[in-house]
Amino acid sequence: MKRFAAVVSYDGTDFFGFQNQPDMRTVQGIFEEALERIHKFRVSSQGAGRTDTGVHGYGQVIAFDSNLDRLDAPTMKAALNANLPADVYVRKVYEVAENFSPRFAAKKRIYHYYILNSSEPDIFRRRFVWWFPYTLDIESMRRAGRRLLGEHNFTAFRTGRDDRNPIRTVSAIRIVRTSPRLILIRVEGVSFLKRMVRNIVGTLVKVGTGSTSEEAVSEFLSSQDRSMLPGTAPPQGLVFYKAVFDEFET
Repeated sequence: MKRFAAVVSYDGTDFFGFQNQPDMRTVQGIFEEALERIHKFRVSSQGAGRTDTGVHGYGQVIAFDSNLDRLDAPTMKAALNANLPADVYVRKVYEVAENFSPRFAAKKRIYHYYILNSSEPDIFRRRFVWWFPYTLDIESMRRAGRRLLGEHNFTAFRTGRDDRNPIRTVSAIRIVRTSPRLILIRVEGVSFLKRMVRNIVGTLVKVGTGSTSEEAVSEFLSSQDRSMLPGTAPPQGLVFYKAVFDEFET
């Protein structure tokens, strides 16, 4: 028996998130269908993170067991890609230890959020960016983002049902204008609550417009009240960019 870890990219537009859901098209469900075609029986998998409906992946890591000992990692990559739809692609496959868990082995998770900051939309990017036509003060957004760094209770930045411990550590928030019209917000941490990154981005954008103060970000944290937040960012601009492991490079 072998255990593999696949580094997977996907366009999340037509998926109801990553995690298996009955009668829903999900990334995990499609991936396990490919595994079943390869192995001729159902094979379960575990992901490094759960992305919501419409959120994309570039460096999602999915681990699974295989009884096909004749298949090495490159051959497994080829077999998976031959059985996956056009909106999912396996970039790399590694053979890993039998107890490897992408959820618990990840040292850090990195998300990228893309904002098209232009007066008019780009219809060819609409599935992958948040079109925001208003002026943004990036320096103010950066200062507000620094208020979220470190270990905090992020209850106010959690949406929906999430019974996990709300104490999370955000290690870095970087905001850069990668081109005259495109802004990248990079958020790094060990793990995140449900819609936490989108809520962070939505809050920072409100700061960038001047409708929310930099100081208010600290007040949102201390309030532990989701209703205090000024808004959330839409899903299509968010990408699960990378999970960091000691075992291999994604």
